[in-house]
Amino acid sequence: MINRIVRLIWLGISAALIALPLHAEEQYFGIPSSRVGPYSAMGTGYYGGIIDYLTYVNLKGGVNGVKLTWSECETEYNAARTVECYQRLLNKGNQKMVVFDTLGTPGAYAVIGRMAQDQVVLAQYGYGRTDAADGTVWPWVFNAAGHYWGQIGVKLAFMAQKEGGIPKMRGKKIVHLHIDTAYGREPLPAMRQFAKDWGFTLIEIAIAPPGLEQQSQWLQIRQERPDWVTFWGAGSGMNSTAITTAARVGFPREKMIYVTFGGAEEDMLPAGDAAKGTYVSANAVPGDFPLIADIRKVVYGAGKGNMQNKERVGTVYYNRGVGAAIMWIEALKNAQAIHNKKGKAVTGPEFRDGYEALDMSEAKLKELGVLGMLAPFKLSCAKHDGAEKWRMMQWDGKKFQLVSDWVNPPNQALIRSMIEESAAKYAKENNLTPRSCPPSS
Repeated sequence: MINRIVRLIWLGISAALIALPLHAEEQYFGIPSSRVGPYSAMGTGYYGGIIDYLTYVNLKGGVNGVKLTWSECETEYNAARTVECYQRLLNKGNQKMVVFDTLGTPGAYAVIGRMAQDQVVLAQYGYGRTDAADGTVWPWVFNAAGHYWGQIGVKLAFMAQKEGGIPKMRGKKIVHLHIDTAYGREPLPAMRQFAKDWGFTLIEIAIAPPGLEQQSQWLQIRQERPDWVTFWGAGSGMNSTAITTAARVGFPREKMIYVTFGGAEEDMLPAGDAAKGTYVSANAVPGDFPLIADIRKVVYGAGKGNMQNKERVGTVYYNRGVGAAIMWIEALKNAQAIHNKKGKAVTGPEFRDGYEALDMSEAKLKELGVLGMLAPFKLSCAKHDGAEKWRMMQWDGKKFQLVSDWVNPPNQALIRSMIEESAAKYAKENNLTPRSCPPSS
């Protein structure tokens, strides 16, 4: 009897072993998270969304059977730590990461020079170096969810609409209040050009990071009496401080437009009633879209969710993280198809080809369950700026209300020419030969 039981157990184990693949393919991702420090609200939401989507894909069977694996490294949104994390995450055993997403312009600038050498895609999700949108000079860097020159163009166009048209902008006064980092300064070339073309006065006011002390800057704003303020902050402490300080000096919040990294629920709620009326530009909007609802069901239903506070699932930072991870996975699918590696892991160059082939049409977004949450876009060899579209939202005191559809910046040809001119200058200064792209790119 005992021998029979042992034999049955052995047969069961043997059958299970036969059912398992001899070697399960894995695709490794390095994740430089920022879950602690003054910028933790955006980091926990963004990277929580990324990890939840990777988990979701695994629970659905992986990418054509390829299992997704990842390792995290804490950067605290610090450029030096980002470089350390990049080096630490680059290789894991015999695997090498294929994409890096710093969630910050200072970190992106710190590692951007290594991408070509290491053959890793730098995925700047709506942030980072803007002229990297020129794929002839920057073949390893992408701005798939838009860039800061496009975003500031949409903001200025929204102001013009409120003022009665672009001609009405002449003589207006606009303050660019920003954290004093590469991130805060990034939109200035485009702003200066628009100021020259439209005839408004641009006043640039910097805030030392982490940006919790802003009294002198807002006293200057009260003295200048601008028509609008564009706020380029980071971290819920800095962002909510701007709102409460604006209220103290009497500046109307409906004349303030926040950048994407200041435009989330976590940035508005700490300011209380003072935040009501504040405008925000968005490249991913909040909401319980079909994919988000399914993540809640599949991932959190299995007890595998990354967010400690489940109520944050579907918020701005979370949905943006999901959007970033969607691009990784769609690029992986493309790479497998292009290089005939379905069911296999891909290399950095293959993944880059897959990223460059991203075509996130409305039909594709609907299929994925995120139509309306993200803007449609298509990349190519030369064109690494994808969506180039933003939605405007306004905080009603409890949640965001959408006040526009997806909008392109005005004078896209001007912005593109500025990008190409800046990229060409960089190539010349660094003795780089831009690659040739097909005319259709």
